Amino acid sequence: MWYKRSEAQKRYSFFFSSTTLAGAFGGLLAAAIGKMEGVRGYSAWRWIFILEGLLTCVVAMFFFFVIPDFPEESKWLNEEERSYIKARLQADQGRSAAERKIRFRDVVTIFKDYKIFLGGFMYFGLIVPAYSYAFFAPGIISTYGYSPIGTQLHSVPPWAAAFGFAMLIAWASDKTKHRFLFTIVPICISITGFSILLTVNNNHNLQYGALFLVTMGTYSAMPVIVCWFNMNLGGHHRRAVGTAWQVGFGNIGGIIATYSFLLRDSPRFKPGYSICIGFICLSAFSCCLYFAAVFTQNRNRDKAPTDLGLTEFEKTEKGDMSPDYRYQL
Repeated sequence: MWYKRSEAQKRYSFFFSSTTLAGAFGGLLAAAIGKMEGVRGYSAWRWIFILEGLLTCVVAMFFFFVIPDFPEESKWLNEEERSYIKARLQADQGRSAAERKIRFRDVVTIFKDYKIFLGGFMYFGLIVPAYSYAFFAPGIISTYGYSPIGTQLHSVPPWAAAFGFAMLIAWASDKTKHRFLFTIVPICISITGFSILLTVNNNHNLQYGALFLVTMGTYSAMPVIVCWFNMNLGGHHRRAVGTAWQVGFGNIGGIIATYSFLLRDSPRFKPGYSICIGFICLSAFSCCLYFAAVFTQNRNRDKAPTDLGLTEFEKTEKGDMSPDYRYQL
């Protein structure tokens, strides 16, 4: 509730790309912390959890008190600045109705919109390959003949490439004020990477290169999908419930990812790569359905009369279901 829809993608991608930055720096840190074996009686892997977990907790507690939820609650803006932010957001997305609490009836009404379920499957389909790579990248790379430290170091470049590509996709998406193609193109790149890994087993350089396609495609499409769906939800209530549903339901894919790359399938991991391709295709199909849905609704609203006698309060309550609302494609 801070940025217009055409400004949000770079922010979403940078936030989500903290995962790829963490993967890049995590590999470097793991390589360094791996040398702490036996320090104060702890194994090196324990130090990884201690040091990285401690940093996360400290930063989280700090930002809990610093970042306000809404512009209306910010103490570092004056009244004129708060009014300006509210006005520009209202012109882009309508009123937020943040002042009214969410009721159970609101949740039930929101889930009557089938697009909510499409948003969940769009994200769910990419969580499986995203978590699979995050969980098992060192194990996959180690099959290419690298030492434990070399494996950690070789895990860094694919993460770094994913961050750069995700920010490039985000910039282009905001520049063109379009989302759909910027989900499908990265998804196709990810499918290409997994297809190479599935079919090639005797060319380690090519296989390692395919990991770049996997990370660049998967981790650049995810933030676009989340931003596209969330920012198309009009009003605080629909966005709050829709966001919680998409992320909550989508992360169930992490359970599937945990059992996708089993040791008995090493070094080819055919079942794991096949599972990832299947779920990426599910995400692509869901994106296509969602695009068709919002495109059709925009077209129908353009043709239908907008003066239906609704009050501003009723339009606010409807959110993106209001006849005045237009979805971003």
